[in-house]
Amino acid sequence: MPDNVSPDEVPEARPQVPAADQTLRILTFLAHQRGPVAAQTIATHLAIPRSTVYHLLAALEQHGFVVHVPAERRWGLGVAAFELAGGYARQAPLARLGRPLLADLVDRVGESAHLAVMSGRDVVYIVEERAPRRPALVTDVGVRLPAHLTATGRAMLAALPREQVRALFPDAAAFADRTGRGPRSPGELRELLRVVRTTGWATEDGEVTLGLRSIGIAVHDHVGWPTAAIAVTWPAEAERDAASLAPAVEHAARELTRRLYGR
Repeated sequence: MPDNVSPDEVPEARPQVPAADQTLRILTFLAHQRGPVAAQTIATHLAIPRSTVYHLLAALEQHGFVVHVPAERRWGLGVAAFELAGGYARQAPLARLGRPLLADLVDRVGESAHLAVMSGRDVVYIVEERAPRRPALVTDVGVRLPAHLTATGRAMLAALPREQVRALFPDAAAFADRTGRGPRSPGELRELLRVVRTTGWATEDGEVTLGLRSIGIAVHDHVGWPTAAIAVTWPAEAERDAASLAPAVEHAARELTRRLYGR
């Protein structure tokens, strides 16, 4: 810089960021798909050279934002992308909108309720409403629990493409245990999620805390992806069952979807 030129007089640099732009477009495109897609599909829809798409996908895979499904030669969103979504959800909009709905749900059913989001293989609880004269739960705000053991986690996993679930739980080593209950292999998890998709809700019976049961239903975004899940928990000795509580939980989940996305 010449000595007689002030730093304030230097023209502002205009960095070229085509790679950043293309990377964000790829992530946005994948976020709107129902499941993993081929690299050629990405290149065609976004008008990006196929070689560039492969280069960017490799970088995104290295950082966990996408996963490759070799058997199908397709690419989908990775765990890091869910971390971003969970981070946004925890920062307030979801909690602010969900809290009054959960309070109303607790009043209607007389049991404790909570709202959770996915974070990798875990769920993170962002709202808890405890019912009067009901035991304290481990699902306090900020607590993380294995998604495959919880009603909220199972509800969200069931709404994900099967390829995404395989990427999150590729083998038996991915399955944490708390009480000796719950799936311990990809096959057991697939069967459990098949039942969730059939009934429309997920259940939990002592997998997190012995003596407590839960029912969970997912909250979906504008393209059908699970943004969060609402659950109700009750003591096993109470004369309640999931089917009798499902309509109230589903109503709360649908109302939260409407408030978040206008539908």
